[in-house]
Amino acid sequence: MRKIFSRVYGIILDMEKLLSTRRTFIGAVACASASPSLAAWAAAAEHPLAGSKWAGWKSGEFQVHFIYTGVAESMFLIFPDSTSMLLDCGDHAAHARGKYVVPILPSMQRHAGEWIARYVRRVNPRGADVDYMLLSHFHNDHGGGSKWHAGVTTGRNPDYYLSGFAQAAETLHFKTAIDRGWPDYSTPAPYGGGEIAALVDNMKALYAHLEKRDGLKVERFRLGVDDQIVLRHAHAPGFRAFNFAVNGLICSPSTGQVTNPYEYLLAVKPGECLNENGMSAGTLFTYGGFTFYTAGDFSDVIKRADGKDRQLEDDLAAVMPKVNVAKINHHGHHSMSKALAAALDAQCYVGCIWDQLHMTDDTMENLESSLGGHMYFPGIVPTFFMKKDGIMRPWMKKTADPCWEGAHIVLSVPPGGERYTMTCISAADESMTVKAVFDFKTSR
Repeated sequence: MRKIFSRVYGIILDMEKLLSTRRTFIGAVACASASPSLAAWAAAAEHPLAGSKWAGWKSGEFQVHFIYTGVAESMFLIFPDSTSMLLDCGDHAAHARGKYVVPILPSMQRHAGEWIARYVRRVNPRGADVDYMLLSHFHNDHGGGSKWHAGVTTGRNPDYYLSGFAQAAETLHFKTAIDRGWPDYSTPAPYGGGEIAALVDNMKALYAHLEKRDGLKVERFRLGVDDQIVLRHAHAPGFRAFNFAVNGLICSPSTGQVTNPYEYLLAVKPGECLNENGMSAGTLFTYGGFTFYTAGDFSDVIKRADGKDRQLEDDLAAVMPKVNVAKINHHGHHSMSKALAAALDAQCYVGCIWDQLHMTDDTMENLESSLGGHMYFPGIVPTFFMKKDGIMRPWMKKTADPCWEGAHIVLSVPPGGERYTMTCISAADESMTVKAVFDFKTSR
């Protein structure tokens, strides 16, 4: 701990000399607040909870758990009334990535779906009972697949691969599944074959089993509504979940107008198999004065009628409001266009990492620009970070210890949303040991 404190203090001294913008910066595990002081940052670095066991969810809090496995993306959300959602639960052969592999934690003795389910049962106030499951799009690192799995079921009619969501559901019980393609998976175009088709088939078989076992209800993700993802157990003033993107469509949170960036492509190439990343489901979660953005792997380059290429994220930037915390699209792999980063203007960005090719330089530059233009990576909280190609870039030197080791990141927002915390929890084991805690005041 002393090492962390001295390291953060050194960063603070550097900041005192170099930074004078409206946000103050420390390394990748710290975020920018509206009007921080050096004393406040020192207090954050020496938080009394560092080194202790995570205290758990408190009634009235909105929490987002970014679960690190080194294999997949997965988030577990707990709403203020204890309503819960597992948003993505992937698994794939990340260990075969060669020089790009990152630490697989806690170990490879279990598949990611099982580690994720165990994490959920530790933090969920309702244990194994989860209100919602939502797969943002059909890629294995978000939902599991047929090539890397813990086995195949027998006698479930139909049987399926125990991977990702399907493995987690062996011990978790879900009430509602929200699916971008349900029920016929033909919108906006056929989804193609290969691993995408295999994952669709796996999810359909899983739903059939859970409908019989748990009475699961399956719904299509509805664009432009705030009455699909709702509180299930009690009222909590100021909480809202608005669905702003799915199947390539974008809905303005302020006007409700829907745009279709793929319109020209589908017109000239009807039936074209579209980039699954661009089909990602996106939701804005608001709690009082706080807003959180998440949109799976939302990214693509689209040919327009004028023959020019356009970043799909630029279309989203045209309608997005400012937020406080944003999950980075597509793991930070050539994503978060400069326009989108500027539109979101987040205080804090969280990256879900399972590969050394994530958090690419162009992404970091775009986020850096939105955070003030300094090379001291403020507001970036990856679940893991390390040298790329053996090169230590300048901003990597300012990355705080928990991100170099692999960490679960827990966002906690108390009632009112006037402040929030980002907590780094060790992913090396299941002890839920707090590595660092940073307190923030929302800027809007």
